[in-house]
Amino acid sequence: MRIVSGIQPTGSLHLGNYLGAIRNWVAMQDSLAEGEEAFFFIADLHAITVPQPPGELAGATREIAAALLAAGTNPARATLFNQARVPQHAELAWILGCTARVGWLNRMTQFKEKSGKDREGASVGLYTYPVLQAADVLVYRATHVPVGEDQKQHLELARDIAAKFNTDFGAAVFPLPQPMIPPAAPRVRSLRDGAAKMSKSDPSDMSRINLTDDADLIRLKIRKARTDALPIPATVDGLEGRPEARNLLEIHAALLGEPLDAVLGRFAGQGFGTFKPALAELLVETLAPIAARLHDLLAHPQELDRILDEGAARARAAAEETMRLVRGAVGFLL
Repeated sequence: MRIVSGIQPTGSLHLGNYLGAIRNWVAMQDSLAEGEEAFFFIADLHAITVPQPPGELAGATREIAAALLAAGTNPARATLFNQARVPQHAELAWILGCTARVGWLNRMTQFKEKSGKDREGASVGLYTYPVLQAADVLVYRATHVPVGEDQKQHLELARDIAAKFNTDFGAAVFPLPQPMIPPAAPRVRSLRDGAAKMSKSDPSDMSRINLTDDADLIRLKIRKARTDALPIPATVDGLEGRPEARNLLEIHAALLGEPLDAVLGRFAGQGFGTFKPALAELLVETLAPIAARLHDLLAHPQELDRILDEGAARARAAAEETMRLVRGAVGFLL
C-alpha cells in the first residue's frame, strides 16, 4: 500500500480541515503496516493557479506544515513535503498532459465552479490542474488515495490517464489508484451560515474555528455562533430545517467520535445556552494542545524547513524511480 494526499497552503487551517482530512491523515499513518508508505504534501504548485502574493506563499506553506505536525502528522512515519521541492511532479504533469484528452478536462466540474463567469480570464493552470493532480498521485505509483465526494471525479481522471499512458506506450508503469474512503466526517458548516461550509476564504473570521485560535477566542466564536431558539430535539428528525443547530451538534459528535443520536440523547430538551459552553470546552480541550504546538513550531522556521527538506529528499527519490520508467517508456533520449 502506498497512500498519497495533499492540501493547499491557502489560508489558515480550520476545524473543518481537521475533522475532514488532517485527523484522517494521522489515523492512516498510524495504521500503516511494515513496508507500507504514506506521502502527504503541501500543494504549493496548485496554489498558484489563482493569484498568490509571492511574499506570503512561503509563510503560508510553513504554517500548513506546522499545523499538520501539530495535529499529529509524524515525519518518521509519513513523508511530509511541499510539492515545489519535487520537480518530478511538474515533469510528469507535462507528459500526462500530452496523454490526457481535452474532452476529459471539459467535463471536470470544479473548473466551471472555480472560474465562475470569467472562464476566458481564468489561468491555463486552473484548467489543467486536474492533470497535475493526476501526476501528484501517479508519480509515486500510489495504490490508494483518500477522497471525499468532491474529489471522486479527479481520481477517476487520474485512473483514465494512467490506463491510457500504459496502453499508449505498452508499458505497465502505473497502477490504477484505488479510492480510499475515510471514515464518515461531518461537512462542517460556517458558524454564521448553516447553508455554507466552513471555509478559509470566508471574509468573516467568526465563521470558523482556526487551528491557531486560543481558548478565549474559541469560546467567543461558539458563544456567538448562530443557532435558533428551539430546544435540542431527541431525534435527528427534529433537526430538519435547522442547519445551524445541526452543525454545532455534529461538531460535538465528531470530536467525540460518537453518532449524532448519542449527543442528542444527552442534551435533548436543553437549550443552546447550555449546550454551547459544553461544546466550547470540548473544542478547547481538543484544539488547545494543537494550537500551542503549532505556535511553537512557527517560532522555529528553520526546523520546519529541515523537516520539509528531508521529506522532499525522500519524495524525490521515490518519484525519480517512477520517472526513469516514464522517460524510458516515452522514448526520450537522455
